[in-house]
Amino acid sequence: MLPRIDIFISDKRQPRMLNFRVEYRQRTIELVLEEGSTVGEIKKLLEADLGIPVSKMQLKGWKSGDVSDSTVMRSLHLPKNNSLYVLTPDIAPTASTSKNSDLQESLNQNFLLVISHREAQRDYSLNFPGSRTIQEMTLAASGITYPCHHLSVCRRSSPANSQEPTEECADVHMVSDSEGDDFEDASEFGVDDSEMFGMGSSTCRKSPMMPENSENEADALLHFTAEFSSRYGETHPMFFIGSLEAASQEAFYGKARDRKLLAIYLHNDDSVLSNVFCSQMMCADSIVSYLSQNFITWAWDVTKEANKARLLTMCTRHFGSVVTQTIRTYKTDQFPLLLIVMGKRTSNEVLNVIQGNTTVDELMMRLMGAMEIFTAQQQEDIKDEDEREARETVKREQDEAYRVSLEADRKKREVQEREEAEQVRVERMRKEQEDEKEAIRLSLEQALPPEPDEDSVEQISKLRIRTPSGEFLERRFLGSCKLQVLFDFVASKGYPFEEFKLLTTFPRKNITQLDSGSTLLEAKLFPQETLFLEGKE
Repeated sequence: MLPRIDIFISDKRQPRMLNFRVEYRQRTIELVLEEGSTVGEIKKLLEADLGIPVSKMQLKGWKSGDVSDSTVMRSLHLPKNNSLYVLTPDIAPTASTSKNSDLQESLNQNFLLVISHREAQRDYSLNFPGSRTIQEMTLAASGITYPCHHLSVCRRSSPANSQEPTEECADVHMVSDSEGDDFEDASEFGVDDSEMFGMGSSTCRKSPMMPENSENEADALLHFTAEFSSRYGETHPMFFIGSLEAASQEAFYGKARDRKLLAIYLHNDDSVLSNVFCSQMMCADSIVSYLSQNFITWAWDVTKEANKARLLTMCTRHFGSVVTQTIRTYKTDQFPLLLIVMGKRTSNEVLNVIQGNTTVDELMMRLMGAMEIFTAQQQEDIKDEDEREARETVKREQDEAYRVSLEADRKKREVQEREEAEQVRVERMRKEQEDEKEAIRLSLEQALPPEPDEDSVEQISKLRIRTPSGEFLERRFLGSCKLQVLFDFVASKGYPFEEFKLLTTFPRKNITQLDSGSTLLEAKLFPQETLFLEGKE
């Protein structure tokens, strides 16, 4: 007896895994979860990595809009790879963000440098705004605290006069403008303040983001992109290289499913916010990723008046005077600006103008808010476009069916005309042949010798010929008549020699094969005989 072997087949399938790339400010987290997981489970994993409570966390980037924590990802029909963004509007900014906020406040302060020169026993007062740079670094960003700070101004003796340089130093006191003192002019010190801090050399100045008189917009934007990368690194939004009109065409005028928002970045080097906004906002991974996926980003530098005037002309042409006037109202210290433009059926609409004094979270939320408005409009446009294409498809199908019907009718008419023409031709030929046969028959009938009388003294042969229809032809012939006369008689009755043969009954003999010059007597068709006609095969 053979041993029993039990085999169990498991029907358990491998779960589908989903990849998530989650961005939060300057951090990027990679997660892999089963498709049956919930949105809340993603937040719990992020809570462990980011230290952010789930209740304070907003998870954005779902294609189907906002979802709840209990939503199972299988119900969202997600692709294999997904990108999400964490927003925390209820949580105070991090230390670095707070520092940026404090820095922003400091940039708007005025500073007084009080320089005490011990040798001369005299004080010198220099009045500076917080945005004034010391070798490309703002006073506020240099770590100086106020209301009071001690600095030293040193004068080095020339090495030619001494083997070791010596220093003569003076204390420098800096106080904020909150003390309300009237400041002395820097000219008392005898030197230009920019020369004192090393700003007089041209080697310390930045190259312009955009040349002032570029021949075309594409060249200007190539220069802008190269300079932007040089200053802030290669991680930045991909700027559209081309005219504003071309960027608008790319964003607004394709298929409804392919359209995007247009983000117009306006840079101004004279604004103290530009460096912070570019380095910390425009170059943040989450912002770069979101702009790349959902926007066409076009940039322009308005530092130079000529470039600003050129921009206003372009905006007036493409967006109207309202947008142009909006840009005019912003002051230099409110730049840079990020204009979010949406293409509409009749005109283009500016959804949002984002100023430079913002944070990454706020910027992301405003971009997402614009995307929600755009997505709602896009869905309507897609629906209208689908309905229009459906109508056009039906019309094309109807037109094609009508064309096919016309073509079929035309071919049918042509076939009918050919058949009718063929029938006419055949009928004409048949008529001609009948007329020809009739003419031959009449000619043969007229050429036949007269029928001899029964009481003629000559030998007479009386022939009885049965036709294919069963009728009989009877006639008397002289025994001396040739067989050709008999054939002509039969032909004159409508049975030509070419189509019929004349046979004897018994024995069966084909008379038409005999010599037509033989007489009836020689053919032994005398004194009487019954013959029959049969068609030739």
